[in-house]
Amino acid sequence: MTPISVLDLSPVPEGTDAGASLRNTLDLARHAERWGYRRYWLAEHHNMPGIASAATAVVIGHVAAGTSTIRVGAGGIMLPNHSPLMVAEAFGTLAALHPGRIDLGLGRAPGTDQLTARALRRNLSGDVDQFPRDVVELMSYFRPAEEGQRVQAVPGAGLDVPVWILGSSLYGAQLAAMLGLPYAFASHFAPAELERAVAIYRERFEPSEQLDRPYVMLGLSVIAADTDEEARLLFTSQQQSFVNLRTGRPGKLPPPVRGYYESLEPMARAMLDQTLTCAVVGSPETVRRGVAEFARRTGADELMVTGHIFDHAARLRSYEILADAHRELSAAA
Repeated sequence: MTPISVLDLSPVPEGTDAGASLRNTLDLARHAERWGYRRYWLAEHHNMPGIASAATAVVIGHVAAGTSTIRVGAGGIMLPNHSPLMVAEAFGTLAALHPGRIDLGLGRAPGTDQLTARALRRNLSGDVDQFPRDVVELMSYFRPAEEGQRVQAVPGAGLDVPVWILGSSLYGAQLAAMLGLPYAFASHFAPAELERAVAIYRERFEPSEQLDRPYVMLGLSVIAADTDEEARLLFTSQQQSFVNLRTGRPGKLPPPVRGYYESLEPMARAMLDQTLTCAVVGSPETVRRGVAEFARRTGADELMVTGHIFDHAARLRSYEILADAHRELSAAA
């Protein structure tokens, strides 16, 4: 069965703060490690009251220090916000502290609105060639330093930090294929180009020092509970967050609301139906069938699972149900 991993944005539920969210992140990571998840990734977003992982490298260090075997990484670092050298130094430091456990996923979007992107003080010229150049420059800092090299990443040079390309369009698929890097597609919130992007990546892949064959990881929202009805209720928190974000009202993660989806206007329902197409919501049996079907249909090499659930105990239970389903599917396979 396809390996499964966790994508955590450190959601901040209403009535709580970022400190509580980051403690919950570490708690979930420790459970995920015990339950057999392969990776635990954090994502960079800025100026969003409901997401506590803006300083992504810091949170990765927090999680890696509190776990022992699970791979921990970025899904991802938004490279336009940073200089490649500083990213190499940050992740070189993480790799030096936690050898063989750190992943670096790179995205092209700023992870925020344009006003906040300007506040991040990076070049917003829109040069389409800058991202590939920055990726290549960043990767160069992880190679062993050569004699006479005047700029080095310390730590970083010579360390094993796997680089991934993230994407929600065809652009990332083409770049990942050209550079011979693993590719993670954000189908959990942008599924429209899923099939085309994966096909292009696999068809155009060029082997590299890091990877000799294509490797695709796909995002999937999973909300699991003991019954279908309970899972659908938990899912309304994530639905509310998406509607609030798309209508310019980002905030903390709201509590579940019975009948929320049914109360929406048709346009809002259509937006959710399109955005959250790649979601499995339900009881253990529903989740087992849904995850198996998604993996079979897409041929993914790995699934990166996310789920915005208001109550932390319910969130833990959701990932536990998924881990149990994955073990059953693996045994059957």
